[in-house]
Parts: sequence; structure tokens; C-alpha cells
Amino acid sequence: MSVYVVGHKIPDSDSICGAIALAYLKNQIGEAAIPARLGEISPETAFILEKFGFEAPEFKTSYAGEEVYIVDHSELTQAPDDIGEATIVGIVDHHKLGDLTTSTPLECWIRPVGCSNTIIKMMYDFHGVEIPANIAGIMMCAILSDTVIFKSPTCTTADIKCVEALAEIAGIEDFKAVGMEMFKVKSAVEGTPVRDLVMRDFKDFNMNGHKVGIGQLEVIDLSVFDDIKAELEADLAAMKAEGERHSMLLLLTDIMKEGSELLIVSDDASLTERAYGKASENGRVWLDGVLSRKKQVVPQLQEALA
Repeated sequence: MSVYVVGHKIPDSDSICGAIALAYLKNQIGEAAIPARLGEISPETAFILEKFGFEAPEFKTSYAGEEVYIVDHSELTQAPDDIGEATIVGIVDHHKLGDLTTSTPLECWIRPVGCSNTIIKMMYDFHGVEIPANIAGIMMCAILSDTVIFKSPTCTTADIKCVEALAEIAGIEDFKAVGMEMFKVKSAVEGTPVRDLVMRDFKDFNMNGHKVGIGQLEVIDLSVFDDIKAELEADLAAMKAEGERHSMLLLLTDIMKEGSELLIVSDDASLTERAYGKASENGRVWLDGVLSRKKQVVPQLQEALA
């Protein structure tokens, strides 16, 4: 019986590349594994897969009766809907410990680093398995994406060392140039439906009984949103109502200015002031230096909603 290796709903590059890289490793050590995904791939991920010659993993939403290895999260809201009917055999993640539970012992690789693929590189080293050049390439790109080319406060020495090692294996001389190519793909928003933009990198969280949706769009220049910001805000309000959410947030992150404009629709008008020390005006607030949803947005919000 093969184990399915799968990331979170609305998968990002870390989820997709991590599923591919971890499934390959498992197969090399005699544990049959198949990479899978819970949703459509983003333009950035499509760019990465095409660059290194990969097809997207199998699209599979139901895992009842299957063995599953979870990548890049440990949250019930981000897992397959029927995960309670599956057997979780392992988790590799770099986020806070979520609310997934298991009935049997499992393998856990959880580290406070910038990307799951950094941990997967450690797993390859632990098992003494050589990383193929194309897999090294997608792992490198995932780390560059999650760490915003090392600018994110989540970035650690381990992430940097792993990118340097993976770039050498992949034969990439200028990995930062590859990173900028990826972010240029991310910055192309023209002609994309507003809902697709909001959902491009989106996660739901259960924050002390409050359902909170948080999306993030990382671009090289925030001016790409000037003509559609009002439409984005209208869609946040619609998604809040549709999903019966307490709050909807969208981070418009400028990787060059190293900060984010936060768009928010919430039942609590004082939420940003309590969480970040800055009141929102007409549902908008600039958060200087904020690049990481995981480290600079979610923990503060969770505390404010306690």
C-alpha cells in the first residue's frame, strides 16, 4: 500500500514541491509513496515545475482508508476533509503545531525554519539519499519562495545553507536571480479574476473558536493592485459571509519595500489595533517590515482573539 504525501488546501510551492521531494525520498528508502495535491497549483508553482521538468502531482481530495504523510501544516482546517478517516503516518512542517490528532504513533519532523523543504533536505541527509538535480531545483525554489529570498524574518541559517547546497546540486549559479524570476511571475496579476487572487495563497485558521481566513499576495511593486483594490475588498467581504468567518484578511506584500498593506473585513473593528498596535482606516493598514504570515500575522492575531 502506497502512502500519499500531500500538503495543505490551496497549495503553495512548499506544499507541492515538498510532496514531490518527500515522496521521492520515501520511495528511495523502500517506503512506497505518491505525491498528491488538494488544489490547483499557483502560477509561481507552475513556473517552478516547468523549469525543472515536473508534472503537477495527482489531484486527490479524498483520503478515507489511505495512509497519508502531511506536508507543510498540521491544521485540521487545511487538511483533507476526510482526514479523520485516514491514517496519518507522518508530518513534516515548519509552522505552529496545529490541531490534527492521530490514533497511532507517527513520524514527526517539525522545525522552526523558513520552509518545509529545508526540513526535507535534512531528511535526505539523515537517510543518506542523494538528491537528483531536478528535485534539488524545486526544493531550492520552494525555500526561496517561503523565505522571500532570505528577507523574511522566518529565514534561518539552515534555510540559507540548504539553498546554497541545493543550488549546487541543481547546477544553478545565481539562485537569487531565479528567485526574482519567481516573484515576477507572482507579481503578474493583470487579467486574473479577483477571487483567484484572494485564493492564490490562502489559509483558514481556527483561532480560539473564531474562523479567520488569511490570504497573501507577494509582489515586487504594490502599484499592480491600484486599480483592483476595491474589488479585492469587496471579495473579502463576500468570502467572509460565504464562509461564516469572523474575519478575512489579505496581505499585499511588497518584497522590495519589505512591508505589507493589510486589507481586513472583520466583526471586530479594533482587531488590528489589538494585534499589531495599528488601527485600520477604512479596512486598510500598512504594516512596516511585515513579510511573514506565519510569524508576524497569525500569532499576534491568535493572541488578540483569545
